[in-house]
Amino acid sequence: MLSLCACLPLASQVLHEGDLLFCCSDTANAITAVTSGVQGLPIDHVAVVHLMGSDDGSLYVIEAVKPAVCLTPLDSFLTDNPCVLLGRVNVDFDVEASVSRCLSMVGKPYDDLFLPGDSAVYCSELVQMCYVTHEGVLVFETVPMSFHDETGEVTDYWKDFYSSRGMAVPEGLPGTNPGELSRRPQITIIGKYPRHL
Repeated sequence: MLSLCACLPLASQVLHEGDLLFCCSDTANAITAVTSGVQGLPIDHVAVVHLMGSDDGSLYVIEAVKPAVCLTPLDSFLTDNPCVLLGRVNVDFDVEASVSRCLSMVGKPYDDLFLPGDSAVYCSELVQMCYVTHEGVLVFETVPMSFHDETGEVTDYWKDFYSSRGMAVPEGLPGTNPGELSRRPQITIIGKYPRHL
């Protein structure tokens, strides 16, 4: 796999507006226990590349993290994540409209309940709701939410998580997750950025 960039200043020569950065966790967690990414990788987060200002502007990512959807400088994002895969949408889509829709979400609260149709947003939901074709059609449809492991059982973590909030696990409700998103045929993984080169 190609290196995303040999050093941070080169990133602007490699990344395109609207590219997707998929984060691989270096430790198992509740998300990677129930979903898997491209090549079986433990992907637990995704962010959107955005060039601020003119063509020689600064690179940021738009990401849904606690407490709210925000803009994060690319160098900070790469420093905070041990392994990042560069994904590029390989179908014709409206980059400007899609990124603009993502930017309109900045400030919305993070959705740690992963529920559809509410005012809060989680990372892959940001991409799923905002990426559109030139005709305004969503590039990525929702999929049934999965909170179960390879045995088919909802994990104890998610049972306890939702029980403590007085809710049933939203297994099967429409949604998305970063691992599944990385496997979509509309995305080609074209690079990798390791923290330690």
